[in-house]
Amino acid sequence: MDEENALELLQRYRRDRRVLLDFILSGSLIKKVVMPPGAVTLDDVDLDQVSVDYVLNCAKRSSLLELSEAIRDYHDHTGLPQMSDTGSVGEFYLTTDPETSGSPPRRTPPPVPVSTVPPVAVSTPTPVFAPSPVVSNLSRSESFDSTQEKELTVDDIDDFEDDDDSAALEGFRSKRTLNDASDLAVKLPSFSTGLTDDDLRETAYEILLACAGATGGLIVPSKEKKKEKRSSLIRKLGRSKTGSVVSQSQSAPGLVGLLETMRVQMEISEVMDIRTRQGLLNALVGKVGKRMDTLLIPLELLCCISRSEFSDKKAFIRWQKRQLKVLEEGLVNHPAVGFGESGRKTNELRILLAKIEESEFLPSSNGELQRTECLRSLREIAIPLAERPARGDLTGEICHWADGYHFNVRLYEKLLLSVFDMLDEGKLTEEVEEILELLKSTWRVLGITETIHHTCYAWILFRQYVITSELGLLLHAIEQLKKIPLMEQRGQHERLNLKSLHSKVEGEHDMSFLQSFLTPIQRWADKQLGDYHLQFNEGPTIMEKIVAVAMITRRLLLEEPETTMHSLPISDRDQIEIYISSSIKNAFARTLQVVERADVSHEHHLTLLAEELKKLLKKDSGTFMPILSQRHPQATVVSASLVHKLYGHRLKPFVDGAEHLTEDVISVFPEAESLEQFIMALITSSCQEENAEILCKKLNLYEIEEKSGTLVLRWVNSQLGRILGWVERAIQQENWDPISPQQRHASSIVEVYRIVEETVDQFFALKVPMRFTELNCLFRGIDNALQVYANNAVNDLASKEDLTPPVPILTRYKKEVGIKAFVKKELFDARMPEEPTRTNEISVLATSTLCVQLNTLYYAISHLNKLEDSIWERWTSKRSQEKLIKKSLDKSKSFPQKDTFDGSRKAINAAMDRICEYAGTKIIFRDLRVPFIDNLYKPSVSASRMDALIEPLDMELSQLCDIVVEPLRDRIVTSLLQASLDGLLRVILDGGPSRVFFPGDAKLLEEDLDVLKEFFISGGDGLPRGVVENQIARVRHVIKLHGYETRELIEDLKSASGMEMQGGKSKLGADSKTLLRILCHRSDSEASLFLKKQYKIPKSSA
Repeated sequence: MDEENALELLQRYRRDRRVLLDFILSGSLIKKVVMPPGAVTLDDVDLDQVSVDYVLNCAKRSSLLELSEAIRDYHDHTGLPQMSDTGSVGEFYLTTDPETSGSPPRRTPPPVPVSTVPPVAVSTPTPVFAPSPVVSNLSRSESFDSTQEKELTVDDIDDFEDDDDSAALEGFRSKRTLNDASDLAVKLPSFSTGLTDDDLRETAYEILLACAGATGGLIVPSKEKKKEKRSSLIRKLGRSKTGSVVSQSQSAPGLVGLLETMRVQMEISEVMDIRTRQGLLNALVGKVGKRMDTLLIPLELLCCISRSEFSDKKAFIRWQKRQLKVLEEGLVNHPAVGFGESGRKTNELRILLAKIEESEFLPSSNGELQRTECLRSLREIAIPLAERPARGDLTGEICHWADGYHFNVRLYEKLLLSVFDMLDEGKLTEEVEEILELLKSTWRVLGITETIHHTCYAWILFRQYVITSELGLLLHAIEQLKKIPLMEQRGQHERLNLKSLHSKVEGEHDMSFLQSFLTPIQRWADKQLGDYHLQFNEGPTIMEKIVAVAMITRRLLLEEPETTMHSLPISDRDQIEIYISSSIKNAFARTLQVVERADVSHEHHLTLLAEELKKLLKKDSGTFMPILSQRHPQATVVSASLVHKLYGHRLKPFVDGAEHLTEDVISVFPEAESLEQFIMALITSSCQEENAEILCKKLNLYEIEEKSGTLVLRWVNSQLGRILGWVERAIQQENWDPISPQQRHASSIVEVYRIVEETVDQFFALKVPMRFTELNCLFRGIDNALQVYANNAVNDLASKEDLTPPVPILTRYKKEVGIKAFVKKELFDARMPEEPTRTNEISVLATSTLCVQLNTLYYAISHLNKLEDSIWERWTSKRSQEKLIKKSLDKSKSFPQKDTFDGSRKAINAAMDRICEYAGTKIIFRDLRVPFIDNLYKPSVSASRMDALIEPLDMELSQLCDIVVEPLRDRIVTSLLQASLDGLLRVILDGGPSRVFFPGDAKLLEEDLDVLKEFFISGGDGLPRGVVENQIARVRHVIKLHGYETRELIEDLKSASGMEMQGGKSKLGADSKTLLRILCHRSDSEASLFLKKQYKIPKSSA
C-alpha cells in the first residue's frame, strides 16, 4: 500500500511539474525561449528533462532561456544533492548511497581545498566497484583520482580497447556454451558495397541519435565530461552492492541516460558518440523548423564532420568510406521508392561517391577542394532522391534514404540487439522496455511498422535463444510471434506495404518479408522436431515451446501467396505426422547402429533391437506424445505404427527363414511378439476400442504366433513320438511287481509320467508365442500315450468266456438219474470231458498281478488330474503374462478344461473295469470252480450248502484287499460279488443233469443267498447294504421261481412265449429261457413230459 501511495504521489508530482513549466515558458516571465536543436515547438521538448532551477534563475534575471542549457543543467546536477547558496563555506558532495552505506561517519570530514574551477556534476556518477584486478589495468593516461586535465586522444581510445581489458571483460561474462545459429540467417541478399556488421551497427546508432534529437533530447556532454577519462571496460563491469549491473538511467534518468545505455550496449566509443552528436547538431544550424530525423544523415555527417576531428587519418578514411557505402545502399541499391524519372541520376551519384573517396588520396589542397565540390553536387542529387514521397506523406515530411526493405531491417536488427545483457547473452537488459520504446522513434526513418517490428524482434529473440539455450528468451520469442497479426488482422495499408517487400536470394525462390524472417525459424524448428528424440532427450518442456514456434510460423507462412505454391503441409496434423515419421526413422537408424555394433554372442541382434524399440516407445509415449497429441489426437498411433513397420521390415526375412526352434528363434520370437503386443496396447490406449480394432487390423502383423505355432507343432509331434516309444517299451518290460509295500503300483507308470512331465516342462520352457492349437496337440498326444498304456496293460487278459466253463446242454429229468443222484453217483454230460483241455490252454494271471495292474491304472488316472490341472494353470499364467491386446484366435475358452484327457480317462476306467471283472470271474469260475461251480448243491441242496464256500471265498477276498489300494477295494469286491452271483445263477439254472431241484429247495436257496449277502456286507465293514441288495435282486427272483409248482411254471411258460412276441413278460415276471431252465432242473415227471412234447429236449444220459 505504501509503494502504491508513493507511486501515485510521484506521478502527481511529475504532472504538476510539467504544468508549472509549461505555464512559465508560455507566459511573459521569460524574456525569450530558444528551442533546442531539432525541436520546433514546446510539444517537441520533453519537459521532464528541463531543469526547474535553471528556468527559475532565468526568470529572476529576465534573461534569455536556452532550453538546451536547461536540459544540460538538469542532467549535470541530477545526481547531486540540493545545494543552497552559502557563499565560500567549505562544501562537499555525498557520492555514496545512504541507504546501502550504513551509518554516517562520526568524525568530521576533511577540509576541501579551494579550487578555481567549480565542480560540475557529470551525467553518470562514478560507480562503486568491488576490488578487482581490472582496476590496475586502467588507462595509463589517467586514473580515477587524477586531477590533471588532458584532452582525449585516439591513443587513449586504443587503450580502452587493449587486449588485457578485453580478456578481463571476457572473464566477467557468463560461462555459457554458445551454439551455432548460422541456420537462422535471414534470407536477404548481401550488400554489394561490402558493408560489415560493424558498419551497420555504427550507422544504426547514428540514426538512433538523429531520431532522439528530434525530441530535443540530444545534447553534447560538456567539455569537462570529455576530459574525465574513465575506462569503458570499468563502466561495463560496474556493479552495485546488490550485484546487478548499474543502469545508466539510474544516475541519468530520461532520454539522456537511455542513450548512454544504448551507447554502451551497442559498443560505441564516447569519442564517436560526441562527434556524431555534434555533427547532427551542426547539421541543423540554419534549418529552422527542420526535424533532425528528416535529415539525410550520412550526407549531413559527411558535410559537418571534418578530417581534423580525427587524430588518425586512417580512422577518418574508414569512417568516410562507411558513410559513402551507406548512401549508395540506402539511395541506390535498396531504395524504398522507385526512381522513376530520376533513374538517370543514380549513375551521377555513384560517380560523385567515387570522387569523394578518391579525394583523400590527392594532395591536401586539391583533395579538399574536390571533396567540397563533390559534396555540394551530391547534395543537389541526393536530397531530391531521398525526399521522394511515399506512403502518402508530404515532401519533406520524412527522408526516404534508409527505409529500403533489405537495408532498413539490417539496421533495425542492430538496434534490437541492444536489448541483451552484455555480461549474459541469455538475459535481457533491465532497460529493455525503455529501449524498445526508444526504438519506436526510428520507425519513421527506417519505414518500420508494427508487423515488421514484431517479426524482426521475434527473429532476434529466437536466434539469441538458439545461441544461448535460455528458456526465457524462447518464451519472449513466442510472445512476439503471437503478436504478428494474421492477414485479416492487418490494415489495408499494412497489407499493401508487406506485399511490396520482396527479396531474391541465390538458391531460393522470390521471398516476401515474412518468409525471409520466418522461414529460417520454421526450418530450424522443423529440423529439431524432425529428430525430437535426439534434440529434446532431456525433457519435454523445450519441445512443447518449439512445437508452438513451428505451428505459429507455419500458420503465418501459409498465408503468404508464395508459400501456397510450394510444398508446405496443409494441416497441423500433416506437419505433426512428418515430425513423428522423421524422428522415429532417425531414432530407429541410431538404435539399429548401436545394436549392430553390440556384442551379439548371447542374444540375436533382432532381440536387442526389439528391446530397445520398446524402451524408445515407452519414452516416446510418456514424454513426447502428450505434447504432439495436443495437435494430433492420433500421434501415438502414428508413432507406434511406424515403429511396427520399420521393425517388421527387419524381422520378416528372419521369420521366413525359420524352420526349427533354434536358440535364435526362441530368443527373437518372444521379444518380437512382446513388441507387437506393446504397440497394439499403445494404439488401444490412445483411442476408442472400436477405432483401435480398425487401426490394429491395418497393421501388417508379424504373425509370430502362426509361425512359431508351426515350429512348436513340429517339436511337439517329435516329442510325442518319443513319449509313445517310451510307453510301449515300458509296457513290454513291465513285470507288474509293486515298487514297495507302500507303493503298490508298477514302476512303468512312474517312468511314463516322468517322461510326460519332462515334455510338458520343455513345452512351457519355450518362450515363443503359442496358440491353443499347440497346447491341444500336446494334450492329444499325452492322452493318446496314456490310452496306449491302458490298452496294453489289459492286452494279455483272457476274455470272460474263456474263463467260464461251457454251459451244459439242456436235458429233461430222468428217473434213473434222479435215483442215482440220491446215491451220490457222479454223472457227467457227454461233452464235459472236453472242457478242461480248452481251459488249460489259457494263460491266467495271478490275483496279485491283477491287483498290481489295478493299482497302476489307478495311479495313472489319479495323477492324470494333477497333470491336467498343472498344464492348464501354466497355460493360463503364460497367456496372462503375454498380456494379449488383440482378439486372439485362441479358442481355449470353448474347450472344457476337464475334458482334455477324456479319452485316456475312459480307456483307463475301461481297463480297470475289465481287470475287476477278470479278477472276479477268475476267482469264482477258475480258482473256486470245484467247490462252487462243480459241487455246490450236489447231490442235493440240503447236502451241499453255501456255508462251505464262505471260507475259501474269504481267503480270496482277503488277498484282494491286502494288495488293492483302499480307493479300489469296493470296486474289486463288487466285481467279486457279481462273479459270485453269476456262479450261483450258473449252478441253479445251468447246473447240468446232475443237479435237480424241488419246490421245497427254494427256502434253502433263499437262506444261502442271505449267507452270501451278509458275507459281502460283513457287518457294515464290507459293501454298502443297498449295493449288495441291488446286486442280488436278480438272483432272488430266480430262487423265488424255484418255489413255484410245476403246473404253475408250465402255465407261465406257455403264456410267456406269447407275451415275449409282444414285448412283455409272463405273470411270474420271468422270461421263457429262465422258466425253461428251471423246468429242466425240476425233479418232476410232469415237467419232463412237457419239455419232451413242447421243446423236444432229450433226457439226460447217465
